[in-house]
Amino acid sequence: MSTPTFDDSALLIDVRTPGEYASGHVDGALNLPLDRFVQDYASVAPDKSKQIVLYCQSGARSGQALQFLQQHNYENLINGVSAGAVALKTGRAIRRL
Repeated sequence: MSTPTFDDSALLIDVRTPGEYASGHVDGALNLPLDRFVQDYASVAPDKSKQIVLYCQSGARSGQALQFLQQHNYENLINGVSAGAVALKTGRAIRRL
């Protein structure tokens, strides 16, 4: 399996809790905790063809969010696994609040 290519214009979504997000997130990532994901995903990601990179701590929660989006016909999804992995692959910094 090949490593996915991250688009510079990809929408980065951190599905961790607000506290986890504040402790260190990828620069430019939106915080949409998994417990609010189903209610709020459409307003955050209305374009089903835009690349979306989801991440959390271990890839488990972002995997759940990815499966949900697949079921709703989103086409270009990547489970980035963790903030560190996404920062490394995108060249973006980790920010803390």
